[in-house]
Amino acid sequence: MPPPLAPHGMCLKIMNERNTKAGKGSVEDPLKFMDQDYDSLLDMCLKERKRFVDYCFPPEPRSIGKEWLTPAEMSRVVWKRPMVLCNNPKLVVGGVSRFDYAQGNLGNCWFLASVGSLTFQNKLLPRVIPAGQSFSYNYAGIFHFRFWRFGKWFDVVIDDKLPTLDDRLIFVQSKTYNEFWPALLEKAYAKVCGSYVDMHAGCVSEALMDFTGGIHMHYELKTAPDDLWDIMQRANQAKALMGCESPPSGVMSDGNPVKLVRLFNPWGYKEWNGDWSDNSLKWDTVSEEERKKNRAAENGEFWMSMKDFTRAFENLDICCLSSDFLNDDTPCDWTSKYHYGSWVIGSTAGGSMKYKETFCTNPQFWLKINEIDKQHDKGNNNVMVCLIQIPDKRNRHQAALHAIGFDVFEVPLEMRSEGKFGASFFNNRHPVATSGDYKSMRDVMKFFRLEPGEYLIVPSTFEHKKKAEFILSFCCKNEIHIQKDSERTKKTFLVDLPKADYTESGDQGLYYSKPPVFRQYSDQYKDVDAESLQQLLHQNLFEGEVKLSQGFGLDTCRSMIAMSDSRVTGRLDGSEFLRLWNKILTYKEIFYSMDSSKDGFLSLDELQNTFKKTGMNLTEEILNLMVVRYGGEKISLEGFICLVLRLNCMASIFQKFCKEGTITLDESEWIRITMYS
Repeated sequence: MPPPLAPHGMCLKIMNERNTKAGKGSVEDPLKFMDQDYDSLLDMCLKERKRFVDYCFPPEPRSIGKEWLTPAEMSRVVWKRPMVLCNNPKLVVGGVSRFDYAQGNLGNCWFLASVGSLTFQNKLLPRVIPAGQSFSYNYAGIFHFRFWRFGKWFDVVIDDKLPTLDDRLIFVQSKTYNEFWPALLEKAYAKVCGSYVDMHAGCVSEALMDFTGGIHMHYELKTAPDDLWDIMQRANQAKALMGCESPPSGVMSDGNPVKLVRLFNPWGYKEWNGDWSDNSLKWDTVSEEERKKNRAAENGEFWMSMKDFTRAFENLDICCLSSDFLNDDTPCDWTSKYHYGSWVIGSTAGGSMKYKETFCTNPQFWLKINEIDKQHDKGNNNVMVCLIQIPDKRNRHQAALHAIGFDVFEVPLEMRSEGKFGASFFNNRHPVATSGDYKSMRDVMKFFRLEPGEYLIVPSTFEHKKKAEFILSFCCKNEIHIQKDSERTKKTFLVDLPKADYTESGDQGLYYSKPPVFRQYSDQYKDVDAESLQQLLHQNLFEGEVKLSQGFGLDTCRSMIAMSDSRVTGRLDGSEFLRLWNKILTYKEIFYSMDSSKDGFLSLDELQNTFKKTGMNLTEEILNLMVVRYGGEKISLEGFICLVLRLNCMASIFQKFCKEGTITLDESEWIRITMYS
């Protein structure tokens, strides 16, 4: 069963957008990772009496990854199914527990620590490990697991072939010889990461978020808030997953309450040896009942006082489905929203505020906070913003990880009707809140207070010209309204550019010039083909102008003819050429009038201004696509002419299809697909 062919990139993107709007990608209706449908594959294997082999994550060295095992070890690796490794294999034996496994030959303790935290929450487990799977009923060597990945839930299919050396599992080890949920869960996550080796080294917050899709809070313990203990208690009550892997607990020592944190080391050994460790004399100061209930055994689990915990560890991550744990003792409802965005080189990759001229080109999000209920407002933090960068590669270690952050600016009352702000807005203006130092992490977040009003949030990379997609999520105690800058004003995708006034009989252009240039380049049938058009443009369009670019390519000329060739002959006759030539002259005049730098190219700002002048208002998304499709950071005269010709052609075709009722795409989808084809 070879993997299916993937749809065209832009088509796939639009399909994903439509799926999201329709509710697909939710935990109730997850998307199919790599387009593999578990139920269909299982049904096919049962009918054909075959055991599933996953060609999307094959039992081969590339699924293990490079440079982890020696060549000699890799040559001895055998992928075996649990049915071969033992008699009577089980997915789960006696329930799922943090004590079921120990870390194998891979530095993925961040993942296994998160698994340990997951085992505490019985309501979350079925989201990640769907019920109804076993090695007996309807067994076909196929299993599936579910993870949240960058805004969407995915159902991930795997086969049950596991890598072994000398009949022992290479990676996570089950402490019960015939229990395999840890190894299969690890394999599914390795598939999502690209390989087993791509799971090596990471932050616990990554897996915590992928197991919940929930609210993420990150605390640096050296600067932890005074009420961290209370926050952890509320998080435990809200069934949150925590980086310390288990809930906090208080005991009475010599009649005084002591704040203790229970931790679990996924290695299965090596424990804390200070106060409140397994053999600490501190346990003699608590009641026998408390001692029996809480004292840990030599199993990788141990206790620490809150004071020692904040000294010994660097940070704490909490992930929860609900924002309720953020509340103090004030009851209120939290509002959560998120937006997708992108940094595109030459368009919206403006960098941090140290780049004064380009910072304003970053995506801008407007946040309106309504009046706060004074009865429930104690002046505490009321807004949490999280910025997540989406990897540009499937393999986790190959993906670019930029230093990211965001800044929050208050918008004065007199400026609240504007769209996207330019550089002047940010000159001498300081943010009212930031994410802190830029960090090369998958996500950064900040919990802070904003008074009622309107604010501008600008996510950015530290260095400019860094390409990435991102998710910006918001949680607020009271009602909020969020808009991307391009959503604040009505945008029209397609409006014809002004056409030059001409008639064939009265035109003094090329067609009737002396000598007759069109006839000079036309063939015996008085037609111009792509090669002749290319020669004509190069010898006549740039006359008196400095030519700084490569000129019109032959494929470009073929496209121009295809967009103007009403007879579908691959050539232009005199009237067709005349219409095309007058458009080209008009676009040339507009191009040079808007080229303020006089360098023969239009920057993004100049391109935006050019479209505004012509009455063609385009969204930031379409402008980003233009930059990607037609020339990076700047666009040449040739690129501009081809771009506008194509937009006008797409407009007329789209309008024709709309009249006929033969199109199911909206205008934006139509542009994006046809432009990027």
